[in-house]
Amino acid sequence: MTAAVAAVDLGATSGRVMLGYVGHDEIRLVPVARFPNTPVRIRDGLHWNILELYRSITAGLTSAVREEPELRSIGVDSWAVDYALLSGDRMLGTPYHYRDSRAERGVAATHSRVPFDELYRANGLQHLPFTTLYQLAAEAQDGWLDRADSMLLIPDLVAFWLTGEKRVEYTNASTTGLLDVRRRTWDDDLLERLGLPARILPELVEPGTIVGDLLPDVATEFGAGRPLPVTAIGSHDTASAVAAVPATGEHFAYISSGTWSLVGVELDAPVLTDESRAANFTNEGGVDGRIRYLQNVSGLWLLSESVRTWERETGESIDLPTLLAEAARVQAGSVPLFEAGDPVFIAPGDMPERIASWCSDRGMRAPHSRAEVVRSILESLAEAYAVSLRLASELSGTRIDVVHIVGGGSQNELLCQLTADRTGLPVLAGPVEATALGNVLLQARAHGLVPADASLEALRALVARTYPPRRYTPSAP
Repeated sequence: MTAAVAAVDLGATSGRVMLGYVGHDEIRLVPVARFPNTPVRIRDGLHWNILELYRSITAGLTSAVREEPELRSIGVDSWAVDYALLSGDRMLGTPYHYRDSRAERGVAATHSRVPFDELYRANGLQHLPFTTLYQLAAEAQDGWLDRADSMLLIPDLVAFWLTGEKRVEYTNASTTGLLDVRRRTWDDDLLERLGLPARILPELVEPGTIVGDLLPDVATEFGAGRPLPVTAIGSHDTASAVAAVPATGEHFAYISSGTWSLVGVELDAPVLTDESRAANFTNEGGVDGRIRYLQNVSGLWLLSESVRTWERETGESIDLPTLLAEAARVQAGSVPLFEAGDPVFIAPGDMPERIASWCSDRGMRAPHSRAEVVRSILESLAEAYAVSLRLASELSGTRIDVVHIVGGGSQNELLCQLTADRTGLPVLAGPVEATALGNVLLQARAHGLVPADASLEALRALVARTYPPRRYTPSAP
């Protein structure tokens, strides 16, 4: 028989609630609600509009329960690193957005206590100026950690509001910089050296753990007439996306392509060498004890922020398919390549002007037309992917035969073809909703909708049968 679970999937620019139907050799997604995720800038910085997000989530889940009264479970995933501080049940302020600049002062404070090479040996994470431990260092400077008794990452905050239970799921916790990458536990020694209070970190749970049932008032609001559990999944959206990569062989790489691009391979153990640290590779927790060995590469944020700039300047909507078709007609090799991961491109703002300035500062011809800017962005992303994959293979000793692109970027035909051309490897694109599929599959396994002992490979094979990817072959030189 087929049964349904609900996946709450929160991305950095939008969120969705999906019903996932799972049965014998079947998985199917049905959208229930989609909503924007728009940050808010106030006097003290850039914040997530978390209360509006929660309102949209609860409205979506109410619809899900109405459509499927026998719903078996709810799972929540989101972007990484960001969090809320709480005192008891009360949230202390609104969660900051990782693109807020306040974390930059936390970097110096952290590295003055623990140099980066020692940090890397402990947590295995690449240097990103917005990693949770840097944000918490800034919170400590401002006195907020003295007021807090707990910290919850965004999916865990939503789960707490739904169930009243404070837990932190492992895959997302692995992005905080506060986990011992080998032991998969909070690193008390590191916390002490950083001057961060261990008391604010709740119990860690693995994907597949039942966090708790909906609180009675929440269940009543949703119209749920019986206990409805919230299940921890790979709550870092990339962890769920990678779990749903439709790989049928062993030697694959993945690119989870959306606002950010997560480019890497899956390993059984972290790589903590000096060469890995110098290359700025990260070791994040995956499902079933795997390690996601990857680089965080800038993603389609560059494109979406460019489109926002043009629409703001003209007051007119831009048709993205038309713009991409124009970019495809731009002559190959006629636009500059820029470093997509340069920190200058992290903050919101006029992206085309920043790209032009980056090129001009280096004596390069800047792209002029909108089509040239788009082509330059996609060529630069594809080149960044190729460099990251070559390094991932060399540093981990892993052979790569095929590249899977999942997420929103898998719909971008030009990006997929450019990636195949620059890597020299076949690219398999899709599914678009890989994160929601991973979320659903991990709930399904926890609740016996697929065999409880089903391996990650078996789950991926189900995705491959149900959502066969599109193949892109490298063009002849």
